[in-house]
Amino acid sequence: MATSRLQMEGDDSVLLHVTHSNLKSFAADVRFSPQMNVEAVKEKLWKKCGTSVNAMALELYDESGSKVAALSDDTRPLGFYSPFDGFRLHIVDLDPSSVTTGGWLEDTSLVEKYNISEEDYAKRTDSFRKFKEKRVSQNPGTSEVKTKEDFMEDLCANIKVGDRCQVEPGEKRGVVKYVGRAESLGPGYWVGIQYDEPLGKHDGMVKGTRFFECPPLHGAVVRPDKVKVGDYPERDPFEEDEI
Repeated sequence: MATSRLQMEGDDSVLLHVTHSNLKSFAADVRFSPQMNVEAVKEKLWKKCGTSVNAMALELYDESGSKVAALSDDTRPLGFYSPFDGFRLHIVDLDPSSVTTGGWLEDTSLVEKYNISEEDYAKRTDSFRKFKEKRVSQNPGTSEVKTKEDFMEDLCANIKVGDRCQVEPGEKRGVVKYVGRAESLGPGYWVGIQYDEPLGKHDGMVKGTRFFECPPLHGAVVRPDKVKVGDYPERDPFEEDEI
């Protein structure tokens, strides 16, 4: 039976594919307990997409794309609407001034960039260029140490795409999406992470190069010494409220 193929043995939770009305590239598979009420589901989702609970409407669709129900009663448990693994939970952002509107979370070309002319930059006394010039003048015999192409390659030996991980600082959890070189970021090896929550800076594209795919603001590319792989399951945002 198609609706049971994703179910974990001994687990009564349901795995839903989440989409968003404003964020066309947003897509995530999220596991929910049927005992959670609709309001708790919204609380869990706003951390992933940025839409506030009060401005969020939820719609449930089956695997064929047919609408099953509008989750209009925040007090009802999710299980009341009979979701199955593989169903789609669609977020509708009702706030016209929401951070998700206008496409600027996905299209960086819409963000106004600060530009400075070469002439004006050369006049600045607090620039990195001036700092380097001053350092060289004070230590003329000192040459810059170049980062090797295999920098931190050894630390990537036990890091594989698909591994659950925790990133320092901040104990941010997620899944490894990329391991390898990233010339646009600098020599050596890097690790691409999709965070469980929107704690990142992008959607897997950095400086015009796509290293992996993930929802907006869930992506990060860090050095492997910041990454610990192992048993780091997704945190339940409500576990601290339990007695």
